[in-house]
Amino acid sequence: MKFTSRHTAAAIGVTLAAATLTGCTEEVGGGGPAAAAGACDPADVTLVGQVRNESNPYEAAWLDGGDTFAEQVGLTQQRLTYDGDSTRQQEQISQLLAGDTECLVMNVLPNGDSDTPPIVEGAEEAGAYLVTQWNKPADLNVTDYDYWLSHITYDGVESGRQIGDALAEAIGGSGGVIALQGVLDTGAAKDRFAGFEESLAANPDVELLDDQTANFSRAEALEVTKTLLTKHGEDIEGIWAANDDMALGALEALQQAGRTDVAVVGIDAVPDALTAIEEGSMTATVSSDGPWQGGIGLAIGYCVATGELAAGDIADEDRAWFAEQFLIDQDNVADFVSPETTESDFACDNLFSRSQGAMS
Repeated sequence: MKFTSRHTAAAIGVTLAAATLTGCTEEVGGGGPAAAAGACDPADVTLVGQVRNESNPYEAAWLDGGDTFAEQVGLTQQRLTYDGDSTRQQEQISQLLAGDTECLVMNVLPNGDSDTPPIVEGAEEAGAYLVTQWNKPADLNVTDYDYWLSHITYDGVESGRQIGDALAEAIGGSGGVIALQGVLDTGAAKDRFAGFEESLAANPDVELLDDQTANFSRAEALEVTKTLLTKHGEDIEGIWAANDDMALGALEALQQAGRTDVAVVGIDAVPDALTAIEEGSMTATVSSDGPWQGGIGLAIGYCVATGELAAGDIADEDRAWFAEQFLIDQDNVADFVSPETTESDFACDNLFSRSQGAMS
């Protein structure tokens, strides 16, 4: 299935705003518009994708999507991972920015909200084109910068609520559940759990027995779930997980405990989770389409760097935006098992067709 065939035929007229979009030829001016476009030869563009690790299938798929885009434009993506270590992430970025940054394009997943400002400041000083995704402080504004071209995220409150409601339905509207939270210093983790709390309020007969962080990690979720199964036993009828990796860790713990009566939900639509939904051992997930994320961040920077995306066509209020996401359960999982991207997904005149509106 090509995700672009779902809900994207009518593109929302949301585009990026940029200030100085000429990192190859212009001096950074601290927020004022400069020339209308970049001036990099396409062959001179350097593409870099950075995520936490490739052991997370969603993040591996993100980098694969970056490779797909790079191949489309005759380039190679440099794949960077920092293993969830903020210090290592900053060191990698610093090394990149100490080199040739004239036509450098970076698509970055900051480890946490607090990791975004130094990355942004470094890119701005070096004149490197930057797109970030998921994590940033609420008071850090993209429009205050020239080379921070875009911040893309998803409505985590909505996705947390969606899988919370799916969990409530799966256990018949009442019963005890536990929650596995993600990295607490991330907007995604905070918003998803806030959405779950909304779902609990709307389903008052569902009782939250316990919640613990497992840091978006399958291995940590396995151990945390084992502990909570021992603590709460048969009272647990459902498990809400802030991502699929933790949901899969929870499923492993349930398997080891011989429990087949517990509903499990997650977020990310990684292949193993989709298989589990097909087989009936997992209830639901939400897709943000990792391959598309990996490609679109690079595509935005590439289009600006090469001058194909003009600053005059961009509105300031559209530089931080929500992208489309999809709830997946057993009824529609077959449509999402083999997601594909196409060249049109990353075309310079189609970069924002999945926008669901600006971040408030």
